[in-house]
Amino acid sequence: MIALSIDFNNLHTILRSLYDEMMPLCEDMAGVAQAIAGLGALFFVAYRIWRSLAAAEPIDVFPLLRPFVIGFCIMFFPSVVLGTINSVMSPIVQGTASMLEGQTLDMQKYREEKDRLEYEAMMNDPSTAYLVDDAEFDRQIDELGVTEIGTAAGMYIERGMYKVKKAIQNFFRELLEMLFQAASLTIDTIRTFFLIVLSILGPVAFALSVWDGFQSTLTQWIQRYIQTYLWLPVADLFSTILAKIQVLMLQNDISELTNNPNANLDSSNTCYVIFMIIGIIGYFTIPTVAGWIIQAGGAGNYNRAVNTTAMQVGSGAASVGGAVAGNVAGNAGKLLK
Repeated sequence: MIALSIDFNNLHTILRSLYDEMMPLCEDMAGVAQAIAGLGALFFVAYRIWRSLAAAEPIDVFPLLRPFVIGFCIMFFPSVVLGTINSVMSPIVQGTASMLEGQTLDMQKYREEKDRLEYEAMMNDPSTAYLVDDAEFDRQIDELGVTEIGTAAGMYIERGMYKVKKAIQNFFRELLEMLFQAASLTIDTIRTFFLIVLSILGPVAFALSVWDGFQSTLTQWIQRYIQTYLWLPVADLFSTILAKIQVLMLQNDISELTNNPNANLDSSNTCYVIFMIIGIIGYFTIPTVAGWIIQAGGAGNYNRAVNTTAMQVGSGAASVGGAVAGNVAGNAGKLLK
């Protein structure tokens, strides 16, 4: 199949290059974002100074620096914002990639060892040697006499059925492996698209966060960017787990072939197909898992709820205490009369 010859690693590399090529477009949006942020900063500062003056309160300068810090981030968005986040997150991607590479190399080594032992086990058994070796098949056919035409025909049929069975198994294995790689490529393509959109429109999101009512836009943008960036490490971890499962299965098969040359590995091949199907389905849960890793505003909402509950409890306790104190004072007054 032509599709099976696709170099998926090369396609993943192209997606990385696409992200790097699209990053200069952030500078084109920086001018628009600076205008939006400048107008927002004017209203932001003017409103707070006017409110402090109207209330005859001292002006708190520190909160007024927020629009200027955001403006600085917008001016140098590719290097200050994207460069910082990518530099912090890059070691995570490299670490998970190295884990996946190590497990993949082990899986290939054990698969070759299993194929070799399976071939040797069948070669050591005269009843199955002719199925896997052409020279042995020709030798056994030559040894048969004219009166054993039925036996020769049966050998041809069994050998043909064995080849068809192996061809079907290899076809389904390669098909599922291709679908598994395609699922990985789909996740990586969507991830790259999201990162490019978030990066190009990031200055606008920062500019809108200057305006009152849109302050959460800043934290929400950072949250979504990091969540999307984590799709690749989570995908690598998922692939590492699946590769480790396959390594354990191959080690078990090698142990069976070493201790029992007549071991039947059909159930192991079926388990491999099942795990590949699970892997294809599981790849599309990666965005959900990445969303569990980082949440913006969760602690703040929790603290706000705790503080609100505490204030309500305190208010209730004060009311009860006041009522009790009032009753005690009233009864004491009556006694004094």
